[in-house]
Amino acid sequence: MKITNTHGIGFLAIFLFPLLILSCSTINPKDAVYFNTIAEGRVATNTPIPESLIQSNDLLSISINSLNPNASAMFNVNNSGTAGTLVGSDGSIYIPILGNLKATGVTKSQLASTITKALIDQKLLIDPIVTIRFLNFRVTVLGEVNRPTVIPVPSEKISLMEAIGAAGDLTFDALRNNVLIIREESGQKIIGRVDLNSNEIFSSPYYYLKSNDIVYVEPQRSKIKETTSRTPPWVPLALTGLSIAFTVASIIVR
Repeated sequence: MKITNTHGIGFLAIFLFPLLILSCSTINPKDAVYFNTIAEGRVATNTPIPESLIQSNDLLSISINSLNPNASAMFNVNNSGTAGTLVGSDGSIYIPILGNLKATGVTKSQLASTITKALIDQKLLIDPIVTIRFLNFRVTVLGEVNRPTVIPVPSEKISLMEAIGAAGDLTFDALRNNVLIIREESGQKIIGRVDLNSNEIFSSPYYYLKSNDIVYVEPQRSKIKETTSRTPPWVPLALTGLSIAFTVASIIVR
């Protein structure tokens, strides 16, 4: 039994066609590796942990103490514990005796200083100690991660890499050199981007996340192209089977 050149060429063309389909959607493994442009050695970092600005609808724990516990107790009614103090839509909070105070647009330490000054100026407490914490500190991770999620952060400190890890890591199709961070401050959306392949990430103002930050990981272009013109996964296998069957039938007929 003899196979002609025509049959041989036809066999190769039909057999290789499904393989070409599969190869078109492959991604360079280098693009799936973190920090692939970072050399060994020390990387200088001077990134401070940022303080989040208080926003409307934030939930705060406010504790006011002094050398006189009885005098301090009246200021802590409904202002501490798990219930917390809700920042109103007008940006203010209510402290007993002190009344309404503006809270939005400042950090926790700035608000604590404002409360401390008011207590001293009105001679309500001697050497007051004001402690404020976020009860709703959270970040959101979306896009090409294995588990898109909202992450509560009781410690009020979380890095971008920790957030990605909590979301189950990036998928193989994730675009690692252009991760998007959406941050809201003073009523404005601030957009930042981070390259996970560069050592500049360690000095980026987005290395540490703030409360209510949104992390969005985009898909690589090859994934977008594959999604918009996706070939069902059974098609290459079916074509391969048909190719083999066609070739065998051609040999038998010949």
